[in-house]
Amino acid sequence: MDRAPGVSVRLKLALSYAGFLMIAGALLLAAVWVFLLRYVPERALIVNAETPTHGVFPVRSNLLRAFAPSAAAVLVFLLIFGLLGGWLLAGRMLAPLTRITDATRMATNGSLSHRIRLTDRKDEFRELADAFDTMLAQIETHVAEQQRFAANASHELRTPLAISKALLDVARTDPDRDTGELVARLHAVNTRAIALTDALLLLSRAEQRSFTREPVDLSLMAEEATETLLPLAEKHGVTVETGGDIARTSGSQALLLQLTTNLVHNAIVHNLPEQGTVWVSTGVRPRTVVLTVENTGEKLTPQLVSTLTEPFQRGTERVRTDHAGVGLGLAIVKTITRAHDGTLTLTPRAAGGLRITVELPAGAEADGVSGQAQPDHPGRTGRDRSRRASPEGRSP
Repeated sequence: MDRAPGVSVRLKLALSYAGFLMIAGALLLAAVWVFLLRYVPERALIVNAETPTHGVFPVRSNLLRAFAPSAAAVLVFLLIFGLLGGWLLAGRMLAPLTRITDATRMATNGSLSHRIRLTDRKDEFRELADAFDTMLAQIETHVAEQQRFAANASHELRTPLAISKALLDVARTDPDRDTGELVARLHAVNTRAIALTDALLLLSRAEQRSFTREPVDLSLMAEEATETLLPLAEKHGVTVETGGDIARTSGSQALLLQLTTNLVHNAIVHNLPEQGTVWVSTGVRPRTVVLTVENTGEKLTPQLVSTLTEPFQRGTERVRTDHAGVGLGLAIVKTITRAHDGTLTLTPRAAGGLRITVELPAGAEADGVSGQAQPDHPGRTGRDRSRRASPEGRSP
């Protein structure tokens, strides 16, 4: 928004300093008048020759004529001194603000790598500059992540579109080709593109925190996700075990169910070729609730684990199966966790596989709940929640 230029802060401060000195000088002269000149007689005194006092006695009018020019000269000096001194002092004091303003202009023009880095002693300007540098660093990191995400998303979306185009070109140039196989492949490609689009929309919704918070029990989310993915676990020969405490938090039930489903799905797909195991458990801590998903699998390095929450990261290799996902599973988990003010921890298991822990703030109803029966869990306590699902058959 364009506005008319006004008086600079430096000039305002200089005028303020000068005005303060002028007021202080005027008050000093007033004090001299009140406490000194009032004791000077207004008329000349007659002194007897016999008194020991000799000399000339001043008269108030004479003193005023002699004092007024000097007082005016002092006030003029204070005015000039206040303007010059105030201008210099204001410039010195506002120098850090000028650097902050320059850094802001550079950031506005797209240069996010510039930093102020004030080296003066810690004061209000130093705190402002440090906070601004921290903000710039976070914005730079966020912009880099968004650019990388946009590039990866464009690549991932381009792949099914390119495949669809190639299939359609083949069908157009070869009318006698079997359309059944072509339709099946197009259906698979479009299904994957729709899944990717849905994942991107879910990720955007979680990042914007556009959801209503309500009481959620993570143990119920774990049970529902396990029930949904039992066929997939049976297909992969993976045993799924669930258990733990009633863990109440506050948030979006749909997003937290998606979080749990993604974790269990990831643990099932990225597991041993046969006889793998997934452990899903919930717990209650003094101020938080915890969801833990642990699975067997190949040994992972800490360096690889630290990258698994990046979008479109699929572990040691790009899995190509019917349930491989679109590479956004753990990225969505990370975003949902952050949107619920929680923490996500990924730890490689020494025997192979991965341990993922989601820690969320406990809900208002979670205080003192552990080990107690809840209304929506009739006859069940916090510890009576163990379940087991294996490829040989579902648990009752």
